[in-house]
Amino acid sequence: MDTRQGYITQLSISQGGVPKIAISQAVISLEGLEGDRQANLKYHGGPDRAVCLWSQDIIDQLQADGHPISAGCAGENITIRGLNWEAIAPGIQLHLGNEVRLEITDYAAPCRKNMRWFSDRKFGRMSQKQYPGQSRLYARVMASGRLRPGDAVMLVSKT
Repeated sequence: MDTRQGYITQLSISQGGVPKIAISQAVISLEGLEGDRQANLKYHGGPDRAVCLWSQDIIDQLQADGHPISAGCAGENITIRGLNWEAIAPGIQLHLGNEVRLEITDYAAPCRKNMRWFSDRKFGRMSQKQYPGQSRLYARVMASGRLRPGDAVMLVSKT
């Protein structure tokens, strides 16, 4: 299996806070997903945190461990299956669908609002420092466009 290529399993937005709700398609601009808002702009949003991504494979693993989490719960906008999540770090670029290009800018710090998605309430399970390669990721939009679940995602390069 080529772990440099995956696909979108869910696109999610909210009017601020978690969980984010699944949508059937998204328009991505430099500001992020159209219709998405962040409750706390000190920690979320802005050009370098325009989009939050997470791995469906990690969510599946957490579910198998008994945690009541699902796609969108942790505030990610784009949930992806099939990529080697440990290989994705700041500077990596991803192509999504036919038009969208993102550059990973940082790891998303765990937020206590996500405590409820963990049976033991230990939301640090999403921490890059505690569990390398398991964190949500922030990205800036390099090229905008339209996305749908099922669209391909290709790990492109490190700048």
